[in-house]
Amino acid sequence: MFKLILLAVLILLYLFAISPRFTRRREMRRYRHTMFAHRGYHCMEKGIPENSMAAFRAALSRGYGIEIDLHLTRDGRLVVFHDDTLERICGRPDTVENLTYDELKACRLCGTTETIPAFDEVLSLVKGRVPLLIELKIPDSSIHICRETLRQLNHYQGPCLIQSFNTMGIRWFRLNAPHILRGQLSSNLTRDPLKEAWLFRFMVKHLLSNFLGRPDFISYNLNDLPIVNVWILKHIFHVPVAVWTLNTPDMLKKGSQYFDMQIFEKRHENY
Repeated sequence: MFKLILLAVLILLYLFAISPRFTRRREMRRYRHTMFAHRGYHCMEKGIPENSMAAFRAALSRGYGIEIDLHLTRDGRLVVFHDDTLERICGRPDTVENLTYDELKACRLCGTTETIPAFDEVLSLVKGRVPLLIELKIPDSSIHICRETLRQLNHYQGPCLIQSFNTMGIRWFRLNAPHILRGQLSSNLTRDPLKEAWLFRFMVKHLLSNFLGRPDFISYNLNDLPIVNVWILKHIFHVPVAVWTLNTPDMLKKGSQYFDMQIFEKRHENY
């Protein structure tokens, strides 16, 4: 009997840990089958670098949703950029967080004339015409990026979702901006050594940290699926699942057939 009671308690704790927020299902329905251009509809063969204003204009012209990444500069400005350092895109080793906005604006993306956009520039361009999927880059324990993101979104009229690998950022939005739809980003985070603690990465990988952020959707690397917890969330709890990054015809077909939202890249031509 004791073993049965213990098993029941463990199952309840497990379900409590992975459970999403249930109260915003109707609002999430509008994003079903939405295709988000990963870092904009970029294509270096056409001189359009990722996370550039040109990439966002290209996505808008095709009616795609736009996935972007946000960093907070040293002087507190939100900019749209993906990597932890500027090395790959701008050819310098600095991090976004260690530079000011003016210093970053002097950088060029992949040798083009495109510069690193400010978040408010992107919001002014999009103007609610397509959904935005906004990833918060939170490299440490500071959640200042959450406050600044909310401040700007409070002046924005348009469909948007926020997501992050950092569950504490999702938790901040749960506590301070419950009206904004939020998602837990994840992948096989224990495969490679990272600076974050292994236990925290294990919990995020298996979505056991959902009790902190209570996400409205899950955003998972398609190459790391299937895993049991995503299956349970999708088929038992009916949580919308976005998959990334779909960059082959087969991946796009699988992502469209089995999942709710698709984060894709189309190289230099349509599939």
